Amino acid sequence: MSIASDLIRGHTETIILALLMREDSYGYRINKAIRHATGGEYELKEATLYTAFRRLEETCFIRSYWGNEESGARRRYYAITDAGRCAYTAALAEWRRANALINRLVSGKIDPSPTDEEGGAL
Repeated sequence: MSIASDLIRGHTETIILALLMREDSYGYRINKAIRHATGGEYELKEATLYTAFRRLEETCFIRSYWGNEESGARRRYYAITDAGRCAYTAALAEWRRANALINRLVSGKIDPSPTDEEGGAL
């Protein structure tokens, strides 16, 4: 079963920040890591990836620099900033709250006849 990209799309920047928390990286390697981590079920479109990089740079969550490759094409690397680390921590906490709520809602354990605080049916 393929992972619905709509579920992931809103978390693209958080995913990128999570990868940059480990080490500086460049676009192709980040997308390859995402494909690998999802067993090939998800990969970012190149336009989506580079649009996210631009947004993250504009908000000062990441910075970019040119690498010094000995051979091959020169690569633009991305590094997370202190502001980006804070943003990642906040986004991760928000994701965990949302995940817990969604798990409760889809678990099949929802009371179909909830009552209000005074004991009356809603």
